Amino acid sequence: MTHPILELARSRTVLFDGAMGTELMARGLAPGAPPELWNAERPDAVREVHAAYFEAGADIVSTNTFGGTPVRLAAHGLEARAFELNRAAARLAREAAPPGRFVAASLGPTGKFLKPQGPATEDELSAAYAEQARALADGGVDLFLIETQYDLREALAAIQGIGSVSRLPVFVTMTFNVFPRGYFTLLGDSAARAAAELEKAGAAAVGANCTLTSEQMVGCIAALRSATTLPLVAQANAGQPAVGPDGKVGYAQPVEAYVRSVPDLIAAGAGFVGGCCGTTPDHVRAMARAIRRKEAS
Repeated sequence: MTHPILELARSRTVLFDGAMGTELMARGLAPGAPPELWNAERPDAVREVHAAYFEAGADIVSTNTFGGTPVRLAAHGLEARAFELNRAAARLAREAAPPGRFVAASLGPTGKFLKPQGPATEDELSAAYAEQARALADGGVDLFLIETQYDLREALAAIQGIGSVSRLPVFVTMTFNVFPRGYFTLLGDSAARAAAELEKAGAAAVGANCTLTSEQMVGCIAALRSATTLPLVAQANAGQPAVGPDGKVGYAQPVEAYVRSVPDLIAAGAGFVGGCCGTTPDHVRAMARAIRRKEAS
């Protein structure tokens, strides 16, 4: 039986939320502080962000667990609280979700390079993702979103780890840079190779997030579509980040410019569209309007 979120994507474009970190920082999260701690210490703020994205028209919100692997939480001395913080995040998103909407479990990179570039092994990372996924599943998520991956091997280890504890659908978005020869990850994996390998490993949907502007993302989605028949996910940044005179990080692409590329993303093959760094409920609201116009035309 096909999962309801995949059934929905067969009938129309599905809308993800935008950035979580951007919204939490606007509510007082200190730069460098672990956002996951707010799942326990400031749950109302996290729930408020999810509710704002749903109100703006999102079909799916992602949990506040981007850095929630025990490996990454260890940098803040929080590895022993991994299960607690991840389960709490899933429950907060679930509580905010209206009927018929969905919760995606966000699993970002561990920050550890695999051998030979670094000390980590595939088995270690797979176990870390399994531990995070177990808590997120217990909290009631609908699907897993492995995101912002710059190493295809780590993404594959994450799929394996999640698959060892859950049978929910797994979406994977890699982060690519654009070069004259095409779209490649930090470690040199092409968009086409990533899509093919992730499909072979059992991903339910693949795509790209972060790094690219919405305009640049159009070409990346086309490159992914050339290598897979899976549903595609596009979550671009709101332009490039810049630190202002007040020390706050801002993003260069206004809402209108960001949304201008949404019809092109859909035409290139994106069945799931949302935002990454710098995007807000205002971006999601404008994307919802753009999607409706596209599908009415």
